[in-house]
Amino acid sequence: MAKLFIASDIHGSAHFAEMMLKRFDEEKADELILLGDVFYHGPRNPLPEGYAPMKVAEMLKPYADKLLVVKGNCDSDVDQMIAPFEFVSIAKIYADGTKITLQHGDKYCIDNVPENCGDALVYGHYHTSFVTRKDGRVIANPGSVSLPKNDTKAGYIIIENGVLTLKALSDGQVIAKEEII
Repeated sequence: MAKLFIASDIHGSAHFAEMMLKRFDEEKADELILLGDVFYHGPRNPLPEGYAPMKVAEMLKPYADKLLVVKGNCDSDVDQMIAPFEFVSIAKIYADGTKITLQHGDKYCIDNVPENCGDALVYGHYHTSFVTRKDGRVIANPGSVSLPKNDTKAGYIIIENGVLTLKALSDGQVIAKEEII
């Protein structure tokens, strides 16, 4: 069974990318899934601590064979030129007998859940972390690695053995947990 590590909204912060990659290594996860907004901070966001998009690209290179990256609204075609990976617009993965839809959150979210999303929808975009259940599906957002909002912590999600766990980036402590099936 694969252990999945999901994070979102790095926004070009080498400081927080380093923290995220440290957690990924500590978790001994098999796959690193990024839900978009990898390099650019966006016009409505402040510059995050350690803003260095090229450094983030270099930091992700050693993980290229373990990466699945969903394109966010701040990711552009030119970002593909420095990225050691390809961006996809949406992904559907199968883990531990469950079907999980991954999207940045600019198209699908808790207020617009696609009917064919399967057992769970995981998205970023809003910079607010949570895990909940709606209409029998798990809906989750890891929040933003670098720019969390609405008094939520910077976080990441682990999916393992049919359980989705939201953890704090700072110390790896469990914030919320939900069985997917």
